[in-house]
Amino acid sequence: MNASIPTAALQAAHAERAANDIAAHLHPFTDLAAHPQVDPLVMERGDGIYVEDDQGRRYLEAMSGLWCVSLGFSNARLAKAGSDALHTLPCYHTFNHRSNAAAIALAEKLLSMAPVPMSKVFFANSGSEANDTAVKLVWYYHNAIGKPGKKKIIARRNAYHGVTVAAASLSGLVPNHRDFDLPIDRVLHVDCPHHYRYAEPGETEEAFATRLADALEQRILAEGPDTVGAFIAEPVMGAGGVLVPPATYFEKVQAVLRKYEVLLIADEVICGFCRTGEMFGSTTFGLRPDILTAAKALSSGYVPISAVMVSEQVHAAVAANSGKIGTFGHGFTYSGHPVTAAVALETLRIYEDEQVLAHVQAVAPQFQAGLRRYAGHPHVGEVRGVGLIGALELAADPAKRMPFDAAMKAGARLAELALQEGLIVRAMGDAVAFCPPLIITPAQIDEMFERFDRAMVRFEASLA
Repeated sequence: MNASIPTAALQAAHAERAANDIAAHLHPFTDLAAHPQVDPLVMERGDGIYVEDDQGRRYLEAMSGLWCVSLGFSNARLAKAGSDALHTLPCYHTFNHRSNAAAIALAEKLLSMAPVPMSKVFFANSGSEANDTAVKLVWYYHNAIGKPGKKKIIARRNAYHGVTVAAASLSGLVPNHRDFDLPIDRVLHVDCPHHYRYAEPGETEEAFATRLADALEQRILAEGPDTVGAFIAEPVMGAGGVLVPPATYFEKVQAVLRKYEVLLIADEVICGFCRTGEMFGSTTFGLRPDILTAAKALSSGYVPISAVMVSEQVHAAVAANSGKIGTFGHGFTYSGHPVTAAVALETLRIYEDEQVLAHVQAVAPQFQAGLRRYAGHPHVGEVRGVGLIGALELAADPAKRMPFDAAMKAGARLAELALQEGLIVRAMGDAVAFCPPLIITPAQIDEMFERFDRAMVRFEASLA
């Protein structure tokens, strides 16, 4: 095992902290009934692509936290940007014609970087809030243009768009709906574009994409084109298992959307800012969104912030309608917060100053080749990815595409073994994901897969 043995003093301090966590802290995306019996992993510090827990054990963070710490865990420029902002204007709002220099500069910067021409930027605090805002904008926009019936929003099964009431409804994941009384009405789901799992025998990616686009068109016609307002999609589906779209998929889907005047929302919360080998996933896969949401790597995860970019078509209608009402009745206390905006602006500057996109393009082939070494492994059904994001899907019988029994929790087992080897990956069912910080070096990519190799050997042994 890679992790060192903690001292007695560190163990005692951790035991007290863990007990306090169990007593006081309600965790997200956690089995709350099991939590009192699970020793919490308490992180204490981070540097570069590594993090260290409160018992002194060090891990290579191959998931960038939750897909977000693009510049690593110890970027001095981001820390200084936040500190300087706290000492200058620690808080102010952007309601009722107020603004601040950082929010203005950040909005300008984002518009200059957008994958397609955009008109305005709205700020929120998380990807969930950004996608929730996108839903409200779709509804508001169609009221503004005199099409009050055009309100349904189509998402995809296995998509993940957040956890607010609207964003969780968009998400196509059953645990996000079950016993929350979700999804709400006006949210529909169509087929997941995962070729490995859902293609018919012998069906090419292009034929699969054609079938899904045809099914989308039939669903729009069945609902009534005058009732469907928007379609939302991640360029690469993240929490659904790092699902890369099949060839020609977005080209064919967008043709359907244009035919029926359905807005496209690009959820770039994970894919935005170099992750796919372009500044935005929309560029990688040819999306031309009317609304684009971004978060996570917008601030390298250092502060909570998200952005919603809207086209001039959407903005003009929304602005005119707010003039009739007297206000645009949406926003958050921390929209355009001067500290979070300052950190995000510095993050975007670092991407440019340190040529992060060029670095990603340089190391991505090594990363993808490292992943694809597992193709043909006795219990790997598929390897997939693009840029510096990827996953492998475990299978009991890869030749038959037969998954493991769900009760085995094979993906979680492998992720736990990786943790014991000092490597943090993420299991989503039996898909095991990698999303390392964008600053990862070639030597660190080798180290990451060396640790994962050891976990895979132990995983195979556990099956025996």
